[in-house]
Order: sequence, then C-alpha cells, then structure tokens
Amino acid sequence: MNKNVLGKTGIEVTELCFGVLPIGPLQKNIPVEEGSDTIALALQEGINFLDTAQVYKTYHHIKRAMEKTGTRPVITSKSFATSYEDMEKAILEALEEMAIEYIDIFLLHAAKAETDVFEVRQGALQCLLDYKGKGLVKAVGIATHSVKVVELAALRDDMDVVFPLINKAGRGIISGTAEDMKKVISLCSKNGKGVYLMKVLGGGTLIDDYDSSMKFGRGIKGSSSIAVGMINKEEVLYNIRYFRGEKDIEILTIRNRKNPRVLQSQCISCGSCIEVCHSSAVGFDETGKASIALDKCIQCGYCMGKCPVFCIRII
Repeated sequence: MNKNVLGKTGIEVTELCFGVLPIGPLQKNIPVEEGSDTIALALQEGINFLDTAQVYKTYHHIKRAMEKTGTRPVITSKSFATSYEDMEKAILEALEEMAIEYIDIFLLHAAKAETDVFEVRQGALQCLLDYKGKGLVKAVGIATHSVKVVELAALRDDMDVVFPLINKAGRGIISGTAEDMKKVISLCSKNGKGVYLMKVLGGGTLIDDYDSSMKFGRGIKGSSSIAVGMINKEEVLYNIRYFRGEKDIEILTIRNRKNPRVLQSQCISCGSCIEVCHSSAVGFDETGKASIALDKCIQCGYCMGKCPVFCIRII
C-alpha cells in the first residue's frame, strides 16, 4: 500500500487510514475484543494509520489491537476541549487508555466551529503546543468541516496537520463547496501542512458510488491519506484490496449499518441533537419532535451521543 509523509511532520502514513469512529458507542458499539480484532487485521494487512477521538470512546479497542499485533501505528486523536485544563485531561486520557508514551497527532475537534475557533480555543491550542514541546504530542492541528477554517489553518504556523471533510457530493461541507474545499486543501499543502481527508464516502451515504467517490478523494492534490470508517473484517479487506489497486473486486456493501432514526415517542424536544449536528440534517418536524433528513446526514453519530434521553438510535 502506498505511503506518504504528512506535510513537514516527517510522519509517514498509509494512503488508507482506519477511521475508528463507527466501532465505538456513537455508532455500532462493538465490544472491545471484537472491534480490536478488526483493527488488528488492518494493522496486520499493512494499514499503519488510525484516526480516533476522545468522544469516540475507542481507545481500549486500539490498545487491545496493539497488544494482539505488537504493532504501534500512527494514531490521531482529537478533543472538543476549549480550555488548557480540559485539553490536558484529554491528552493524558489518550496516553493512559492506549498505554502509549506519546500520541502522533492531536487535533482540535472543531467540525462545526466558526472562524473564531483559534481564539475561542486558544487555551486548548496552547496546551497542545506545550505538549508538543514536551515530545508527548508529535504534531498539532485541526479537524473541521469548514472551508474557511481550513483556509485559516493553512496560514497558521502552529498548524501541522489539517483534517478536512470533503466528498464529491459536497455533503457536510460548511461555508463552501467541494471545489472550494479542494482549493484550500491545495493551499494547505503548498504551505507545508499535512492533510488527510474525512468523509470521502459521506459517512457511508455514498457507498453505492464507492469507486467514483474514492477516485475523487484520491485525486485531490495535497492529501496524504483518506480516513475510512470500518466496522468489520469484510470492510477492512475490501478497502485494502481497493487501495492496493486490485481489479474486479465485487462491490462493497455496508452490512449491519442502518440509518439513524428518532424514537419520537421518547423525544423531549430539547434541541440538543440540532445543536450538535454538523450537517444541518436534524430539525423539528411539524409535531415539534426531532427529525433527521437522511439526504443530509453523514452518519457521524454525534446526535446519538448528545441526546439526553437516548431517543436517537441506529435502527
């Protein structure tokens, strides 16, 4: 499998990154032993790059996979923390729960953040930079769905890595189009930032256009890797075979994945799901209950984690 260096970081990663989000409780909620077997297979087959986050609750899956394989991959985590103290807790949590001495990449988790994100999260960013100075974080950056935030990150000396959302349908992109995002990704690359891509398959919603979606993502100049969420060994092996350039492999279908649904009899109309949705996919229907527009949903699962009465389920 092809490997590329992320910008000026010196960190070499496989073109295919294992997105660990779907394994955790925000989506499939796969037990640690089962989920770690899937991650372990990916490591054994040559993937050396894992993307996770504090909110994904998948650190134990990764730790167990590393124990099973004896392999230490490149690991990215991220946190929604805004203060220095909360980001410090997030970093230490990642190090402790994965039993690692350092984390390769740590990002501001800022999917829906506005262009004031670097001011609002100044404390958290300073913490990341301080821990980079200590050698406990190797590279610092931001994960975002916003074209404007990617552009700002491209111009900042303290950003090593940028993780933008992009797909051929433009699904989930904020403050611009897919073409706009391609331009600012190119700017990131020109300025020496490491870039890897999020939601090239639209969170699984573009799975029927897998080949053309992947060709779109792989054709974006300036990107080193594509993060693909995977939940089982079938998906791991399919994606690996595709990225190795094998031909005539049968079409991948995402089994055991369903769309999110609102159990409206339990919905208390608090609006928490609307607030956290990065894609403007959740709103109130005519009855005042939460409703999800599946044509906008990118299946991130954040609404499920935010709902105080657990009325949003994958059904």
